[in-house]
Amino acid sequence: MEKVKMRGSVYYQTAVLTKLIFFEGAKKSDRVNPNHEHYGCVSSFKTMESYRNVWNNFFNYLKEHFKLKNCELITDEHIKSYIEYKIEYYPSKQYLEKITSALGKLEIALNRYSKEKYQFPIIYDFKIRQELLNNARDLKLVANNYHNRVYDNPHLIIENLSNPKHQLAATIQLEGGARSEGVTLIKEEQLKAIKIDEITNKSVGVIETKEKGGKIGDVFVSVKTYETLQNFFLQNDTSYFKISYQEYIDDIKTTCQKLNIPHHGSHGFRWTFAQNRVREYQNHGYTYEQALQGVSWEMKHYRASITEHYLGH
Repeated sequence: MEKVKMRGSVYYQTAVLTKLIFFEGAKKSDRVNPNHEHYGCVSSFKTMESYRNVWNNFFNYLKEHFKLKNCELITDEHIKSYIEYKIEYYPSKQYLEKITSALGKLEIALNRYSKEKYQFPIIYDFKIRQELLNNARDLKLVANNYHNRVYDNPHLIIENLSNPKHQLAATIQLEGGARSEGVTLIKEEQLKAIKIDEITNKSVGVIETKEKGGKIGDVFVSVKTYETLQNFFLQNDTSYFKISYQEYIDDIKTTCQKLNIPHHGSHGFRWTFAQNRVREYQNHGYTYEQALQGVSWEMKHYRASITEHYLGH
């Protein structure tokens, strides 16, 4: 049987899935009984509304970052990317638990949808959400666990990426700490010349980026990387540097697999930047606390504690 894409807006798709698992007033004994049709379902309107809000947010995230508009194509890789994205903002334990619960119900809804629709249904398995939640439950534990999201040899990964544009994007993330949305589209007007980095007194190229939440800030890269980007605009007679987010992270993943290096996505370059930059501050006479606060601002966070979260302390 030919598979027909789930079409329609984010809100339409979450409405379709909601109908498959929301049964108001369903008994608890039935919801925990694997043989009952209400197994794993939601019976409270308020809970369902809260879960659906998470789904809407998640689907919008997938549209923006992965250009994914059909929820049937969601994989555990998307779940991992979304939860890690949320963890970066230091969510409360309760909020993170709500997100992972909502994604668990999404798994059930998608499996039901696929089973009803296809002779050979797609099997969805989002158990990675539980691993990420366990790691993050205690915020001290988050930092310890996430310590090894730093790439030990980021340059080796970058050199082996199959697309030169991906190499440039990853270098900007590694040198300047930009988020992925700060490197998937860079306009020529964002290049703000070469200046002196006040921390190291070295010359750096300045790229102005606007990232999540509309935060505008400068990303400092080496003069060599800055000139590579300038040359890209000149040689290609364009005012845009643009890459597909999905292809970019696929390239990083494949390269890590080939090199037998643990894969931490594009975010791993940002983590590595955080560690390197804190060290740079300290090497130039700043205290640990000053380094944390400075790097937090550079990474477009406001609390120093968020940078600590990258360092494994």
